[in-house]
Amino acid sequence: MGTVYYGGSATPIQIEDRALAHLKVVIATKLRRGESFTLSWQHPEDQPRGRSTLWLHPSIPLRFVFDNPDPAVSADSG
Repeated sequence: MGTVYYGGSATPIQIEDRALAHLKVVIATKLRRGESFTLSWQHPEDQPRGRSTLWLHPSIPLRFVFDNPDPAVSADSG
C-alpha cells in the first residue's frame, strides 16, 4: 500500500502501489499543465462506508510514498 499526503490533511490516503503509480503519472501530467481537477474514490472496506473527493490544484503540496522500493511497479509495467 502506498500513501498520498495532500495539503495539510492529517489523514493520509492509502492506495495500492500499482494504482498509485498510475495515478502519479496522470496527476503529475495534469498539474504540470496547470490544470486543477477532482479525484474521487470509494472508501476501503476497513473504513466507514462512503466516498471521498479531493480538489487537486498545482499550488497545494502533494507527496506520493510507495511501500515497494522497486520502481518497476509503475504505470509502464504490466
